[in-house]
Amino acid sequence: MSGRIIIEQLEFRGRCGVTPEERARPQPLAVDLELNCQLGPAGLSDNLTHTIDYARVAQRVVEVGTAQDSRLLEAMAERLLAMLFEEFPIERVKLWVRKLHPPINYVTGSVGVTVERTRLTQQLQHADPAPARFLVQQLHRLPKGKVLDIAAGSGRHSLFLASQGYQVDAIDRDAQALAELSAAAQTRQLTTITTRTIDLEQPAPYEPDLGKEIYDVILVFFYLYRSLFPYIIEALKPGGVLLYETFTIDNYFHHKHPKRWEFCLAHNELLRLTSNLQVLHYDEGNHPGSQTSDSVYTAQLVAHKPMRSGAST
Repeated sequence: MSGRIIIEQLEFRGRCGVTPEERARPQPLAVDLELNCQLGPAGLSDNLTHTIDYARVAQRVVEVGTAQDSRLLEAMAERLLAMLFEEFPIERVKLWVRKLHPPINYVTGSVGVTVERTRLTQQLQHADPAPARFLVQQLHRLPKGKVLDIAAGSGRHSLFLASQGYQVDAIDRDAQALAELSAAAQTRQLTTITTRTIDLEQPAPYEPDLGKEIYDVILVFFYLYRSLFPYIIEALKPGGVLLYETFTIDNYFHHKHPKRWEFCLAHNELLRLTSNLQVLHYDEGNHPGSQTSDSVYTAQLVAHKPMRSGAST
């Protein structure tokens, strides 16, 4: 059972201010919290272990709020959010941190900042490196289960999906990159990632073996090898989803990247290469890049493999 725990005007004295003079002595601060969580059978059992102990939450907020000086209330809010998501089974937090008696002329009330964040957003904000925006946007379309991450590299997408409960097979021809992925997974205690070093572009008569109907999701980002598409589609389970994004020819013309135009998709080519899949989402154009200041021309596709005729859904 989902519910919300509310703590209003938790007051303590902390050191927060832009100037050294303001931080020289503690001043009255207040924190208001709304915590979305699963309350479990607490209403029936009347047992504290079946819910979140708001007294413990209040204690930890005061401990974090008084442990370190802050120049900005925003910095204090970030530390509080990190603690709450790390220590308590909370799905969403709404937080209001304010100075009750700010040293500002004409302000007779309080000043402060409010932040509202979900656990997923918190994970993404602190992930290094962050997953592609397109993957995050389309996460709701991906069925739970087994994922194949093709050309996984050092595994930003594999790590993200494993943290969301997926079992991930990551493949790449770069053994060093996969070793970095394995080390990162071990550090984060993500035990559902396996890696395999494989060169998918070996000369004929080589045929890549991705398996037959074993993956619920197949993921491809910024990698294009046209001969691979039949094997990708064969590896998808009926009802499985392909999520694909890579450069279009427009990126070559505008940014001269990649260096060879053959590594870019022609207009609508991705649709033709996956014509036997059912399109759930398709967009081709100028999209935000990996940094907030740049953009790239890409084709973005989410498509699923039709169920067999007569199969139950």
